[in-house]
Formats: sequence, C-alpha cells, structure tokens
Amino acid sequence: MSGNGGRDGMDAYDEDPRGPQGPDGPAGTRLPEEPTEPPQPPAPASASAPRTGVAALSPRYQVGAALALAVVAVAACVHLLMVFLSLAPANTVTKQHGKAIEEWVYPEFEQNWKLFAPNPLQQNIAVQVRAEVRMRDGALRTTGWTDLSAQDGAAIDGNPVPSHTQQNELRRAWDFFAATHGTDNRPVGLRGSLSEQYLRRIVVMRLYRDDPTSREGVIQRVQVRSSTTNVQPPPWSRERVSDKPAYRLLPWWSLTSDEAAGGVR
Repeated sequence: MSGNGGRDGMDAYDEDPRGPQGPDGPAGTRLPEEPTEPPQPPAPASASAPRTGVAALSPRYQVGAALALAVVAVAACVHLLMVFLSLAPANTVTKQHGKAIEEWVYPEFEQNWKLFAPNPLQQNIAVQVRAEVRMRDGALRTTGWTDLSAQDGAAIDGNPVPSHTQQNELRRAWDFFAATHGTDNRPVGLRGSLSEQYLRRIVVMRLYRDDPTSREGVIQRVQVRSSTTNVQPPPWSRERVSDKPAYRLLPWWSLTSDEAAGGVR
C-alpha cells in the first residue's frame, strides 16, 4: 500500500461526516469561543421614602418639638390633678394646698354638677353696665347703661348652636359674684375679691368690644347693676309670685392699669 493511499484514507476518514464528533462539532473543527459577559454591578438600592412629621425636622428642631410635647403633657397632667383634687373629698393634700388648687381651678375651670342635673332658673336676671371713659381730649364721659344680658339673649335667640360663652359666661360670673358677696356688696370669704375681678374683666371686655364711646377712649371706672324678675308660674298653678323687678346697684369699680389699657380685650 502506497503512502499516498494511506494519506487519502486518513483524509477521507477526517472528512467522513459519520466519523466521531467532538464536543463542539466534527472532529478536527474548533468553534470560536463565546464571549463571556462582564459581571453586572449590583443594582443601586431604591431611595428610601421621604421622612414626614417630626422625623423630617433637623435634630435641633426635633429636640425643641420633644420639649414642647413634654411641657404640654406635664401641663395636662397637672390640670387633671388639680381638677380632681378640687372635686375630691377633703384630704391631706387639699388641706395643705387648698389655696393653690382654688387659684388654679377658679373661676375658669370651675366644675359643678349642674351640667348633669341642671336646675332651671326661675328668675330672669339682666346684668347691665356703664363706664366712665377718658376721651382723647382729656374729658371724662359717662356712658349709658348697656344691657349685656339682652345682647346675649339676642345672640342666642334663633341660633341652633349658640356658644357656651353666649349662654353662660356672664350668667355664671354674676352667680359667682352673688354667692360670694353679701347684700351690702361686700365680699364674703376669700373668693369674693376673685369673683369681683372676674366680673369686672368681663364687662370691660364687652364694653371695649361693643360700646362706641369706650372704644374711642380709655375706661377708668365701671359700674354694674342687675334687674331680677321672677318667672311667672303657669295659669293653672295656684302659686303667686311678685312680678316687680328687684334692682341691685354695685359701687363704681376702678380699673387696674392693664384693664384700662385693654389688657382684657
């Protein structure tokens, strides 16, 4: 067998498609390598949600907000404790700190059972006030009588949701004054001067708000009076009460500097 014949036989064997195959193709054939992809960088973390409320503030303002909340919480706890002690039976704490409790509660936060068991009024009480006003030219002018109760009645009449101030502020102030003063208009007990100051501040505030003369000058003194008329019983009742009004005239009250300057407006 010649050498060429052997070489042709080997070529035929290499080119025979039925010959053994390599992993990537026919024997003797080398496929190009597939390019490998470079590693992808990790996806960036999604941006966190924007902060709201106190967390959105800077540290300095967060400290300020925390202090403000703490002050409000302490004040609320103190107020609840004071109201509780004012309603609780006499005890060691109320005996030692009774004056401080009264100064905190009365008159703005006074509590009573009339809210739950109201006693209907059997009298019509009208509170009126007049003032002595220092005008801009230095002259003193005395105003006419202003019926504050009539103003409250007009604001309530036909109003489906009248305010608590319109219904009770003036009436409760007058009840407070009458309960702590004798018929000679002198205070009885430690709360007498407090009730007088409370009533005076209310009438001064109302005059500065509603009286034209008072708004043009500075109020120096005020005088309050009341007119009390019994509510007549129904026609079928045998009860008889007087229908004549009873008047009560208080002395002139001089205003403090902050009241005269409009500190209660």
